[in-house]
Amino acid sequence: MEESVDTATAILASAAVLLREHTFDDISYRALADEVGISERTVYRQYPTRAHLLAALSTWIEQTHFPLPPFVTVADFRAAVHERFRAFDALPAYAFVGARASTISLTLDAEPAYITRAIEAMLDVAASTLNRRDRRRVAASLRYFSSAMFWARLRTGFDMDAAEICDAFDRAVSTVLARLPDAASGDTGLAGEQRGRPAALWARP
Repeated sequence: MEESVDTATAILASAAVLLREHTFDDISYRALADEVGISERTVYRQYPTRAHLLAALSTWIEQTHFPLPPFVTVADFRAAVHERFRAFDALPAYAFVGARASTISLTLDAEPAYITRAIEAMLDVAASTLNRRDRRRVAASLRYFSSAMFWARLRTGFDMDAAEICDAFDRAVSTVLARLPDAASGDTGLAGEQRGRPAALWARP
């Protein structure tokens, strides 16, 4: 079993190396096998389809190159995502793998990602009066705005750099949080997020 785990990791590490010069679609199982020094059949045994490989590679890259700093407050969350977006800019080929993986159907069983659990825990404190349905909706919005897909869409669609994407992220988060009941009352400290923000971002529709 240990050998299987090591082989799977070696395949992912080799795929990451090949990404420096090739797109994911251009990386064949044969090339991976040659890079690791194993048979092509062994690669297929570990990752039966390219969807499995993409999902696993995305998770491995996130853990090894884009670990999200821990956060508790909204301010911590903003800072953590800013750091991640700067890391995406430094390794765009890796970031695009994460963005692409998020668009495919799940092929691997996995627990909710750390960032999802952390966002929900943050909202438990920052907006304690939210019902479960609304909390999930807000968490989903914040998860998307902090994702590789959001970064990739702004990078490729609008040619934005990390600083510009961070600004767009901040504005999006402010708009989402402005709709929370506790944001208006200031009971949870979210009122501090409003300082220095255009009034329009905090106006209720």
